[in-house]
Formats: sequence, structure tokens, C-alpha cells
Amino acid sequence: MPMFEVQQYSGSREKDYEQLLKQLGALIDGETDVIANLSNASALLNQFLSDINWVGFYLWKEDELVLGPFQGLPACIRIPYGKGVCGTAIEESQTQLVDNVNEFPGHIACDSASKSEIVIPIIVNNEIYGVLDIDSPNYNRFDQVDQQYLEEFVAILIKHMN
Repeated sequence: MPMFEVQQYSGSREKDYEQLLKQLGALIDGETDVIANLSNASALLNQFLSDINWVGFYLWKEDELVLGPFQGLPACIRIPYGKGVCGTAIEESQTQLVDNVNEFPGHIACDSASKSEIVIPIIVNNEIYGVLDIDSPNYNRFDQVDQQYLEEFVAILIKHMN
């Protein structure tokens, strides 16, 4: 594998996200180990996104979400179905965009610094696989542009899981 070089993002957010998606595709192309791919994906997002304090994956195991590859402080290890933002994303099978985690019913506070969060469910072959979870120390950090491109990011990962 060629050495990874940090890219300087300077265009519009959309152009920067397009570059990120290309980088992810190149980074995981030909690699079949899911944990390796999720590890690199979390590192790539950590390098790309500003104003975040945690980015990573929870994987579905034995009817709950279990901590997977991530970047950030140590995190909650297990999250039950339907609990917190991550469990709700799985229960509803849809992205959760939370401007203020303190206003989210049943929010699980793994890091007291987190103020906003986005969670994208990962569904592979109609089966729960896990979630991509990103936290920010800022309120209102994530918007529809983030949601659109992060959902595309997850779609690229899913293509490499099949």
C-alpha cells in the first residue's frame, strides 16, 4: 500500500467531502479486513473533520452495539438497542443529527465535553452491522451537508463489506 499523505482541504465543503470520499475508496480498495478498513476510516475522518472530539464505530454483536475502531478518548463499551443516540439510530434505521445532546432523551454521555453528535447506521444486506458515531464539543456542529456526505462515506464502507 502506498504511504498516506495528509491532504490540504481548501475548496468548498462539498468539494472537500468529495475528496474525502475518493481518499476512502483508495484507502480501502482491495482490503478485505473490516477492522482494518474501519480503523483507517476513523483515522481519515479524524484528520478530515474539524471541531470533533470523537469519531468511530460501534459494531452490532449479540443484540447490542459494542465499541469498535475509533479515534478519541476511551468510550462506552456497550450500548443497548434503542438507547442513546447510537441505539436510536439502529432502532429507527436512520441517521440521527443531534444539535444539542443534552436535549436528546436518554443520551449516553461517554465524554462530558460532547455537545452535538451525528450517528449513521450501518446496514449490510438488510442486517444491522453497526454505526458510525461522531461527537463534537460544539453545539450545532453537524448539518445536512455533513449528513449527506457521511452517509455516502458509510455507503462506500458497506460496498467493501459485501
